[in-house]
Amino acid sequence: MAKLVVVRHGQSVWNKENKFTGWVDVDLAEKGVEEANQAGELLRDYRFDAAFSSVLKRANRTLDIILAKIGQSDLHVEKNKALNERMYGDLQGLDKDETREKYGEEQVHIWRRSFDVQPPGGESLKDTADRVIPYFDSEVAPLLKAGKDVVISAHGNSLRALIMHLEGLNKEEILQVEIPTGKPKLYELNDDLSIKSSGFLN
Repeated sequence: MAKLVVVRHGQSVWNKENKFTGWVDVDLAEKGVEEANQAGELLRDYRFDAAFSSVLKRANRTLDIILAKIGQSDLHVEKNKALNERMYGDLQGLDKDETREKYGEEQVHIWRRSFDVQPPGGESLKDTADRVIPYFDSEVAPLLKAGKDVVISAHGNSLRALIMHLEGLNKEEILQVEIPTGKPKLYELNDDLSIKSSGFLN
């Protein structure tokens, strides 16, 4: 039986400022550093065989802090843009409240919470899933099937796509899933990657 831990990066500077971030490479806010340290505390009794992250520094730094906290700073981290946050296109850098005023509450809600509607110049959750899931299946799943324990530090929407895949959720169900920053979710997986147990650590 393998363990998979997924964690959304700690609060970023633009999370704090209520901006659409997407692929813009902003750093963690002070609170995000605290959240990453707290995640490391929750994982201090775990040891991982492999680690994965996006290429964005907020996810990388979160994972670095966690690995330092659990004494595994020497563990190689495989970084790939397949795990990047959803690309928000023309909305990146915009204040979310100002965007609602400009485009309307309903339109912004559709962009943020529909499965297959793209914001202007950006990706839908479906587009994000179309890169996250093949990467997981080719790079991560074989390790888990071999009984290796894996940690992934990524983003709200890339993890939403992964959770949809792991838990067999449909496109309506996944839209109700909220993933808090800096809170590890543990999956205990059978050899066929069916879920034996899952839940957020606290």
